[in-house]
Amino acid sequence: MADTPPLVIAITGASGAIYGVRLLEVLLAAGREVHLSVSPSGQAVIQEELGRRVGLERFDVAELLGSPAPRAGHLHYHHYKNLMAPIASGSFLTSGMVICPCSGSTLAAVAHAMGENLIHRAAEVHLKERRKLVVVPRETPLSLPQLKNMQAIHEAGAVVLPASPGFYARAETVADLVDFVVARICDQLGVANALIPRWGTEA
Repeated sequence: MADTPPLVIAITGASGAIYGVRLLEVLLAAGREVHLSVSPSGQAVIQEELGRRVGLERFDVAELLGSPAPRAGHLHYHHYKNLMAPIASGSFLTSGMVICPCSGSTLAAVAHAMGENLIHRAAEVHLKERRKLVVVPRETPLSLPQLKNMQAIHEAGAVVLPASPGFYARAETVADLVDFVVARICDQLGVANALIPRWGTEA
């Protein structure tokens, strides 16, 4: 995959940290080069939901994934305050970006071009360069401002992909439900996967 531009992954402070972590696992296992940034709220949710302490100042991918990462050499970590990171510039080519999970505040900042950190800036770059941007909100119920922000970011060119797993694949575990959402994200990125049975095919 050396000739394929890298992907950008951001984990922010919405519930559902497992979706972002699993997505990172799948992309690294597929041999994709990934640029990762984690917000402080994302760090807090990872610790609360997964029991994993992730250092933002001294990042160790094994702490995030809970084990040594497959092909960890393909991962580049950027501190959320580092606006000099390559992903802050449109001249740095990528294959797309995913914010997973995407908090309401992150959604609002990007939808209204009011970014104040690297995650916001990288997302704004993907919109202005007309590259794939996928946002994965996980909140219910949704307020009117949140719905309007989703409409705004959709109209700007992003894909709004709520973390809403389907049940037709007859999931048996929580991991199956997580993989359903991760598979749909990978589909948007053009990353081949066999995480779920496809509708109309044999399970």
